[in-house]
Amino acid sequence: MLSIQYFASIREALDRKEEKLELPADVNSVQALIDYLLSANPHFEAVFNEGNKTLVAVNQTVVDRNHPLSENDEVAFFPPMTGG
Repeated sequence: MLSIQYFASIREALDRKEEKLELPADVNSVQALIDYLLSANPHFEAVFNEGNKTLVAVNQTVVDRNHPLSENDEVAFFPPMTGG
């Protein structure tokens, strides 16, 4: 089962900090997961509409959206980093 964690403003926008998801057979990459989440819940549009700058980590390593996913992965979504 895929573990998904949400941080900072993403957590606030979705009103959840984590969820477990049975990985659908056609969801085999980070981008496919994002597409699946967008189709399943319109609230995800608020997360991924910032010019696709949302950061993604798989098993605690920041990855690009082409990164493959496996059934027992841990995926985390972070808002874009900003500095001052």
